[in-house]
Amino acid sequence: MDTAGLGSLDDLQRDPYPLYARAHAAEGLLHVPELDAWLVARDTDVREVLRRPEDFSSEGALRPDVMPSPAALAVLGSGFGGRPVVVGTDGETHQRLRLPLVRGLSPARVAAVLPYAAERAAALVEEFAGDGRVELMAAYARRLPGEVIGRIVGLDPADVPAVVHGGHRAEELLFRPLTEEEQVAAAEDAVAAQHILDRCARERAAEPREDLCSEIVASVATVPGELTLEQRHEAVSHLQNLLIAGHLTTTALIGTTVLHLLRHPRQWELLCAEPERIPAAVEEAARHDTALQGFRRVTTRPLTLAGTELPAGTSLFVAFGGAGRDGARHERPDEFDITRAPGRHLAFGHGPHACPGAQLAREQLRLTLTELTRRLPGLRLDAGHPVVMRPTMIHRSPARLHLSW
Repeated sequence: MDTAGLGSLDDLQRDPYPLYARAHAAEGLLHVPELDAWLVARDTDVREVLRRPEDFSSEGALRPDVMPSPAALAVLGSGFGGRPVVVGTDGETHQRLRLPLVRGLSPARVAAVLPYAAERAAALVEEFAGDGRVELMAAYARRLPGEVIGRIVGLDPADVPAVVHGGHRAEELLFRPLTEEEQVAAAEDAVAAQHILDRCARERAAEPREDLCSEIVASVATVPGELTLEQRHEAVSHLQNLLIAGHLTTTALIGTTVLHLLRHPRQWELLCAEPERIPAAVEEAARHDTALQGFRRVTTRPLTLAGTELPAGTSLFVAFGGAGRDGARHERPDEFDITRAPGRHLAFGHGPHACPGAQLAREQLRLTLTELTRRLPGLRLDAGHPVVMRPTMIHRSPARLHLSW
């Protein structure tokens, strides 16, 4: 056993890669007090855990870092949700919850939304292309993924900003230390988004359409045309989880990808000159600094992993980001190199819980790089605004990304 004596949780989350390097070199697993978990960071070990959900349960996969105050919980109690979701379930429940997502994010559905996504990507870039500078996270990265997943779900475009904002606020409430007043405000924003999703679910129960909201409603409804209160809670839980995953992860991936390309100007110039390299750049960016650094798992029985004995009920942090920097799997793992042959990485998970929206995320990043390299080849990081990473292991990205050209 080796206990990682690194600094604060915020410091670790802003740059987890030194910790991963220690984990790769250690005998057995590292126990990390800041995470209150054993760290699984080698590619081989991560794959083993993800392949064995019967031994490594997803229950508590998104365990909050911060428990909301009683006042914030009271606000949350006025909303909808709180029911099991796909990332935190196993077995038959997981399969039942996953099925409508697989249908709704099928290759055909993704292909159908791409013209809209391309149109919106171009329009968003057009809004700032003549300005000479932009804060990309607010102007683009937080907008495109929300609009695209909102379209697939079937949200009214007018409702998308509030739902996206509510998702950001829900994440902030559960993973950032806030004052009680700030917690209450965040809870109110999250509940406002839940009420929009509840309205959408009830509308689709009455009049189904060819959209993902209708798929989810059909998966929970027992009587056509109506939903019980419990079914409304289930539908909103499902929709909220899907939307948060659908926009926050892609938002983060856009931010980190553009950041690393501009930190390596020769690679950015190469991409502008040879846009056919964009698919390889997408895979390299996902491997090098994945948006979703990992999920928690809990052992269901006593077992041994990587030579470390783990009792039943042991908490693990399964680091997709650590697997992406494992030298046993990837040559020169710490180098960002879009010319490397794309290899198998774990940025979108593996096994029964592999991300059903992986192709949609890839396509949005491809469209983003296509648009930026074509319209703004002189793009560079604004030296007057140092980049600070958000302190999170769930959706790792720049807090702000100031660019100029």
